[in-house]
Amino acid sequence: QVQLVESGGGLIQPGGSLRLSCAVSGGTFNRYIMAWFRQAPGKERNLVAGVSPSGRTLYEDAAKGRFTVSRDNAKNTVYLQMHALRPDDTAVYSCTADEALSAVIGRGSAYYGSWGQGTQVPVSS
Repeated sequence: QVQLVESGGGLIQPGGSLRLSCAVSGGTFNRYIMAWFRQAPGKERNLVAGVSPSGRTLYEDAAKGRFTVSRDNAKNTVYLQMHALRPDDTAVYSCTADEALSAVIGRGSAYYGSWGQGTQVPVSS
């Protein structure tokens, strides 16, 4: 069973930077597409960024140019580096693994199986 544990969230001022980490245990991390989703209060959970085992990436439009997703297969960890944070980035950020070994990085949550508990990122002055 794949387990995911996020860390690195917390209150951040607008314009600030934050790096989220997601440590994965169980399963075969280096075969999974990994992704970060976020859910703002009262809104649906949406993909922020995904990364394939080979390092290919996919970003939602609001994340392009500000966020970078990466992975360290030796540490079974996926990261989300966020810069120039805005109040509308406020959300619970969750990482997830595509255990079905899809050929493409899916934009919908249905592509993914196991999820972390999420970490809150409030962006406010």
